[in-house]
Amino acid sequence: MRVLVTGATGLIGSHLVPALQREGHQVVRLGRRPEAADFLWDPLRGTLDARALEGVEAVVHLAGENIGQRWTAQRRERIWRSRVEGARLLAEAIVAAPSPPRVFVSASAVGYYGDRGQEPLDESSGPGTGFLADLCRAWEEAAQGATRAGTRVVNTRFGVVLSGRGGALARLLPLFRLGLGATLGSGRQFMSWVALDDAVAGLLFALSRDDLSGPVNVSAPNPVTNAEFTRTLARVLGRPAFLRVPAFALRLAMGRMADEALLMGQRVLPAKLQAAGFQFRYPELEAALRHVLGR
Repeated sequence: MRVLVTGATGLIGSHLVPALQREGHQVVRLGRRPEAADFLWDPLRGTLDARALEGVEAVVHLAGENIGQRWTAQRRERIWRSRVEGARLLAEAIVAAPSPPRVFVSASAVGYYGDRGQEPLDESSGPGTGFLADLCRAWEEAAQGATRAGTRVVNTRFGVVLSGRGGALARLLPLFRLGLGATLGSGRQFMSWVALDDAVAGLLFALSRDDLSGPVNVSAPNPVTNAEFTRTLARVLGRPAFLRVPAFALRLAMGRMADEALLMGQRVLPAKLQAAGFQFRYPELEAALRHVLGR
């Protein structure tokens, strides 16, 4: 297929593009910088080169502002608009295209479910509350606009993507390697995660399966608590991890982001992927960490 990809230089996109090419697909990159894109767009300004969709049979939308920094009011607006307006702009372009793509896979996140404690969550579970939950709901609704063109839309709700080269894990590694790894808050909050290889494989699977549509959880079938994640990462690195960062300290340092991205948890299960026959290569955390860290 001819596949249009946004966020092609990001953590997932930079691995998805070569994976698509290995399968014989032609990749068209849509981005904001001419040196890293075949066609240009700017979701914050609502501009998109309509030529980008010519001959395209599938669209994968991964672009969005980084959420891993303190959320000022300005940053929250950029996070929101980059995702919601980006998905809406693509959906509108798909509807307007003379020959619309067959499938539109648009990223979302397990933050959709909000803080749900020990409750097992699958795609049939309702949304939670808070900024991230509201963001994911609006993000998915914007992408669903492409169904007006008869395009199959998949909202891939990613867990924390594990890679030693980027994302949350890469930011933790320097501290853990110094023996300064720490449990966050109570440590009882569940963390839904997925190895980068499985995240990419999940996207390829969603593109190829005509029976998958709507929300699809792309997270490993064995979520863990923050305390368990901390112990496992420390064990893989051969370092101690006896520290604990109290919730109030995280709130002082990170503001509202601490409550929604570090202290709340979701115990998410990939029900639709597994029902469709998808096989995770790394369903257990320790094996996933050893793989992505080469340990």
